[in-house]
Amino acid sequence: MLKEFVDVLVIGAGPSGCVSASHLHNNKVKVKVVEKTKFPRLVVGESLIPRVMDHFAEAGLFESLDAMNFEKKLGARFIRGEEICLFDFSNKYSEGWDWTWQVPRADFDNTMAQEVIKKGIDLEFESEVVSVEFEGKNSKTVIIDRDGNLKEIHAKFIIDSSGYGRVLPRLLDLDTPSKLDPHSSIFTHLKDINRPEGEEGTLISFDILETQVWLWVIPFSNGNTSVGVVGPTSFINALSKENNVTKALTNAIQLSDYYVKRFGGIEFIFEPVKLENYSRSVKKMYGEGFALTGNSSEFLDPVFSSGVAFATESGMLAAKLFIKENQGIKVNWEEEFTGYMKRGISVFTTYVKEWYTGNLQTLFFHQPENPDVKRKICAVLAGYVWDETNPFVKKHENVIRNMAYMLKSESKKL
Repeated sequence: MLKEFVDVLVIGAGPSGCVSASHLHNNKVKVKVVEKTKFPRLVVGESLIPRVMDHFAEAGLFESLDAMNFEKKLGARFIRGEEICLFDFSNKYSEGWDWTWQVPRADFDNTMAQEVIKKGIDLEFESEVVSVEFEGKNSKTVIIDRDGNLKEIHAKFIIDSSGYGRVLPRLLDLDTPSKLDPHSSIFTHLKDINRPEGEEGTLISFDILETQVWLWVIPFSNGNTSVGVVGPTSFINALSKENNVTKALTNAIQLSDYYVKRFGGIEFIFEPVKLENYSRSVKKMYGEGFALTGNSSEFLDPVFSSGVAFATESGMLAAKLFIKENQGIKVNWEEEFTGYMKRGISVFTTYVKEWYTGNLQTLFFHQPENPDVKRKICAVLAGYVWDETNPFVKKHENVIRNMAYMLKSESKKL
C-alpha cells in the first residue's frame, strides 16, 4: 500500500478545511487535504456572517473570493407579518467587518479549493477515509480513491473538517445528542425571475410563518435565490404527508404573505433537499492527535447563519494551536480550543433557544426600537460572540429572557 507522510492531515475541503490548510501552508507546515466528494458540489450554508471575513483574510483566501463578485450581505431582515426588523452590520456594538457575502456554496467552496491548490497544497478529491489509528499523537489514516486504490497517510495531527460527514465522530464514537430541540429544513434554488430592483431584490430575509417556523430567502448575484423552510421536524414532515419534498417546500412558500407572489409557481432548479434533525454535538472537540472543526463537531441552527463562522473560527484556531505545539510550546487544548469555542457556541445556543421560545423575536419587533440594544444584538448576529464587553454576550443566558419579560409586562400594562 502506498504511504504518505505529512505534518497535518485535513479531512474535508469546505471553508473550515481550506482555511486551516491555507494557514498551515502559509506557516511552512506540510499539509494534505482529502475530500470525499468532487467539486463543485451542492451544500447548504449560503448565508455568511462578517466574522468569517477575518478568517478568509488571515488565511490568504479573501482576494480570490472577492474576485467572484458574490452578492454582498450588509445586514439581515426579519419579517413577521407586517412587522419588519432590519439589522445593519455597519451599526453594531463590536468592532469588525461591516459586510460579508451571500453565496452559492458550490461556487464558493470550489473557488477556495482551487486557490488552496494554486498555493501548492496537496488536495485530493474523491478520496474517502476508511480507517484511522492513533499511536499517541501520531496517526495512520487509510483512504480509498475513486478507482478503489488504498493509501496510508501518516500524520502528526488530524484536523477533521468533514462537516456533515463527521468522519472522526463516527470512527471514534464521539457523537452525542444535541441540546437543541429537533428541527429540520428543506431548501432549493430557483431562478428569481420576479426579483425587484434595488435593495429589496438582494436583501437576505427571514420570514416568520409561525413562532418556530420560518422561511429563508438568500438572493445570489447570479440571479438565482436560495429558498428554504425551517421548523420543528414534526411540522416539516406535516407539510407533505406523502413525504414529497417539492410539495412541502411549495406549501411553505404559499404560507408566506410576503414572498408568495415573488416565488409562488416558479419551478425549482433542483429537487429540494431535506435536512432532518440537523443539530449535532460531540462528546469532546479534540483528543490526542486530532481536533474537530466546523460541523464535524457542533452544528446549531441556520437561523443566524453561524455555521460557516464557527467552521472557519475552529479551523483557524486548530491550525494555530498545532503550529504552536509543533514549535514546542505547551498547548492547553481544553482551555485554548474547547473552552474558547464553547464560549462562542454557548452564546449562539442561547440566541437559537430564545428565538424559538419567541423571546428574542419580542426584542426584534418591539416598538419603539431601542438603538443601543439593537446595536449589541447586531454584534452577536455578525459573529462577534467573544466580545465580553457586550452585555448581550457576557450575560447572554439571562439578558434576552429578562428583557423580553420586561417588554411583555409593559405591553400588558398598556
